[in-house]
Amino acid sequence: MNKPLILVVEDDAPIRNLITTTLRTQDYKYIAAATASEALQQATIHAPDVMLLDLGLPDLDGIEVIRRIRSWSAMPIIVISARSEDSDKIEALDSGADDYLTKPFSVEELLARLRVTFRRISMLQNAAGCSVFTNGDLQIDFAAGCATLKGQELHLTPIEYRLLCVMAKNCGKVLTHTYITHEVWGSSWDNDVASLRVFMATLRKKLESEPDSPQYIQTHIGIGYRMLKV
Repeated sequence: MNKPLILVVEDDAPIRNLITTTLRTQDYKYIAAATASEALQQATIHAPDVMLLDLGLPDLDGIEVIRRIRSWSAMPIIVISARSEDSDKIEALDSGADDYLTKPFSVEELLARLRVTFRRISMLQNAAGCSVFTNGDLQIDFAAGCATLKGQELHLTPIEYRLLCVMAKNCGKVLTHTYITHEVWGSSWDNDVASLRVFMATLRKKLESEPDSPQYIQTHIGIGYRMLKV
């Protein structure tokens, strides 16, 4: 893919300068905004590839910015916020954010999150028009409705297969319990979340050679799961 354009939305000047300096030293292209209104305008005009978004903006809460962006764009949004409660992370992710980085953060972690996001963009571009998903030794043939690991077919229940497909189609993205249960069961009651944990455990036993040290599916405690790019 061409060099991506990153939109940095941060009202705190020192933090904004830290982020833009980090991007500049890594030869990333970027534009910056200090308010929600400016961010929405920049997003409309420049169509950036990724947005780095602070939630505590002076004119509009970042959650509302996510919702407005999602009404017309699917560009990845990485939240960078001092709000550290699980409820805040879940609200941002359920509103359409792709990832959540808590302040204070290291520049190394920020760059790592960006690399994950760019890999996901690349995978989606490569998968366009392709009915087979490949991640390491895992392969899913969506047209045939089957999955293999190291060339051997995985014997999955219908729920396990749907769960695996949801994770694969969002590879690299943190998915909340609510999002996954809505996609798999069409609802998100407490018993659905409990069932999700059970099915995730059985799926991991079939997918991971070492379930206690997973290679494919990462748990975000209290929030949800992410399929890792192997």
